[in-house]
Amino acid sequence: MKKTITLTACIALVAFLGFNFTTTHGEHEILEVGKKAPNVAQKMKDVSGNEYSLNDLALDNGLLVVFSCNTCPFVVGRGEDSEGWEGRYNDLYTLGKRNKIGMVLVNSNEAKRDAADSFEAMVTHAKENGYKSAYVMDKNSELANAFGAKTTPHVFLFDSNMKLVYTGAIDDNVSSASEVKEKWLRAAMVNLATGNEINPATTRHMGCSIKRVK
Repeated sequence: MKKTITLTACIALVAFLGFNFTTTHGEHEILEVGKKAPNVAQKMKDVSGNEYSLNDLALDNGLLVVFSCNTCPFVVGRGEDSEGWEGRYNDLYTLGKRNKIGMVLVNSNEAKRDAADSFEAMVTHAKENGYKSAYVMDKNSELANAFGAKTTPHVFLFDSNMKLVYTGAIDDNVSSASEVKEKWLRAAMVNLATGNEINPATTRHMGCSIKRVK
């Protein structure tokens, strides 16, 4: 019988394993809802070999930024115990495209560039998992620092003016997409595109801490 992890159990697991869902990281405070995206012109190398900025990737109704990586179990899963959130990325990309919202995955794990989060490993990982969205390397964690991004994953949804309208988690069940009860990010994207209120606009981000160089 397949094991699943509820949100409560996930939080306990995070605390036990030393993962991160705090609201600050040193001097890097999380970007607040209503604030404009920083570093929108910063060029980052994509797994395609091209370089893109946030401005390049935004569509008419906005942009979804997801801080991610190649190895965190909250992204890639934990075998039979958890699917991880990565398997939902392509559906989010498709939803965004349908609603004129761009999407980019950002790897800010600068401390692991010589290991599992090297650019070459990113290219392989994106290909193996069939990523539809851009997957870019954030050198020296510059974008993560500007956003105050904490974990993989950590999502930031911006409107057409690049103002933040939602930040936090993708949904309430990392273990099983079929058992999700609260589709926070999907609801935020649809409400953004249709001009409806986004509520909640903030949820608890959860995952492995972004590996910055200290």
